[in-house]
Amino acid sequence: MINSKDILETLKMIEDEHLDVRTITMGISLLDCIDPDIDAACSKIYDKICRYASNLVRTGDDIAAEYGVPIVHKRISVTPIAMVAAACPSKNPVKFARTLERAAQSIGVNFVGGYSALVHKGFGPGDYALIQSIPEALSETEHVCSSVNIGSTKTGLNMDAVAMMGRIVRQTAEMTADRDCIGAAKLVVFCNAPEDNPFMAGAFHGPGEPDCVINVGVSGPGVVSAAIHKAGNCDIAALAETVKRTAFKITRVGQLVASEAARRLSVPFGIVDLSLAPTPAVGDSVARILEEMGLEHCGAPGTTACLALLNDAVKKGGVMASSHVGGLSGAFIPVSEDEGMIEAARCGALTIEKLEAMTAVCSVGLDMIVVPGDITAEAISGVIADEAAIGMVNSKTTAVRLIPAIGKKVGEELSFGGLLGSGPVMPVNTCSPAKFISRGGRLPAPLQSLKN
Repeated sequence: MINSKDILETLKMIEDEHLDVRTITMGISLLDCIDPDIDAACSKIYDKICRYASNLVRTGDDIAAEYGVPIVHKRISVTPIAMVAAACPSKNPVKFARTLERAAQSIGVNFVGGYSALVHKGFGPGDYALIQSIPEALSETEHVCSSVNIGSTKTGLNMDAVAMMGRIVRQTAEMTADRDCIGAAKLVVFCNAPEDNPFMAGAFHGPGEPDCVINVGVSGPGVVSAAIHKAGNCDIAALAETVKRTAFKITRVGQLVASEAARRLSVPFGIVDLSLAPTPAVGDSVARILEEMGLEHCGAPGTTACLALLNDAVKKGGVMASSHVGGLSGAFIPVSEDEGMIEAARCGALTIEKLEAMTAVCSVGLDMIVVPGDITAEAISGVIADEAAIGMVNSKTTAVRLIPAIGKKVGEELSFGGLLGSGPVMPVNTCSPAKFISRGGRLPAPLQSLKN
């Protein structure tokens, strides 16, 4: 049984160390909204989202006020829209994006995730049209987020989709170039995408999920950094133990909020995602945790080992604190969203190649990285393929969220505002992977896929 006494110990964390519940995300199935008449489908979608989520924002605000726990965002995730769009193949899927935007504005949520397609083994009805429509959809909407799963450990990598997404990422940046290419910041390409992730831009409501569910994402990089500082000059094992104990306390807060939100909204509690998600605010950085462990700068030799320790300890501490842990759960390394990562990138200590190595042990991948505006679509596809291969071979989720800074060069910056932050344009290897990307087909699944 969890009650308010469980969070008394965290009051200092909330007041001084940036502990927050990053998001309450309501997942809503749209499978019963499918209709060959796109206008009828959109009407059903709007009505269902508003019916289930009408009290989501108010409930989050009430819980935050009663328990003194900041709840930063309230979000919605929906069934991958490509599955809904399959019933009306002759229509432009952007109409669904406009419907999601209208629902988001009516309810007052921060984001809606699920303008998505799952194409890890090939394109089904609705997938191709939806992917092609992503640049237009994200340029026309403010709250809608998009994701595409192009690979998995079981299936291998859909290299046709990888090639396609390189073009789509670039087109999305071009269509929002007047707004610091914000469209690309709302688009993520996955390998092994989870069905219950509450974090944007990758959230969607998987087909194996209930009709409606509450998933919560907690965050507390500042809390972990402060705990490591207090631990002093201890050995590595003691360092890991410190992180585990801290992650336990952080996750208990998420468990409390998730259970209470589910009860008040009369929908099932899904999972707590115990990820350490940073913000651009000073004192709320994953990079600073790694530096507190003993690195001069994030990106220095030893960074990947420090991140591996952090990610493992967060998971071990978190699973003891919640009956249902899911989503991504671990440590995020989004460059533009992390004050310490931004500084490390600016001074040259952190490179894309080092970030790629770090993604082998973190919870997501190459996230919120600003790249030169003249980057080719094939180069973007090459980065996607590399990162997806790491996820495929290691049976973990990886993702790519690159933002081509149209018209800008290395050393210049983009600014997105809010939690998305700002970031310097980072150099990318200019050698071309075009011939490899143009081969197409499916990259075979690794041997470890044969676990049955």
